[in-house]
Amino acid sequence: MAEKMMDAISMLEQDHRKVEGLFKEFEGKGDRAAKAKMDLARAISEELEVHTKLENEIFYPAAREVAEEMVAEAYEEHHVVDGILEEIGAMPEPNEQFDAKMLVLKEQIEHHVEEEEKEMFPKVKRGLGKERMDQLGEQMMQRKQALMRETRAA
Repeated sequence: MAEKMMDAISMLEQDHRKVEGLFKEFEGKGDRAAKAKMDLARAISEELEVHTKLENEIFYPAAREVAEEMVAEAYEEHHVVDGILEEIGAMPEPNEQFDAKMLVLKEQIEHHVEEEEKEMFPKVKRGLGKERMDQLGEQMMQRKQALMRETRAA
């Protein structure tokens, strides 16, 4: 089934809501839910990996035209998140450190999302216009479908 075309920002915001939901689900798991926590951490990691690639490869290069400083900061925030994800991925099972890293990851993502949605996205939307947002959305949807196929195959 083909997904409904949406503009770039709507697509990124949809990803943000999905990851927020996964974090909420993770927080609801108790200390004895090791497998469920690992599965959710993996799902969060996969979602963030695809989302980050879409932003880094397609959205940020376009956004840089109107929000250069914000884009530079966003790239750095992605770098920090990548490091945390790498550390979490290297852990064989949940423990106190795992939960702490997941909390720090959640806080980093919340900060990043807030800056994007309140500052960057409105500026980019005004600066690039609806037609360009739609074009970027189409390009991002095609890339996302390819990335999801790659992720499932791995």
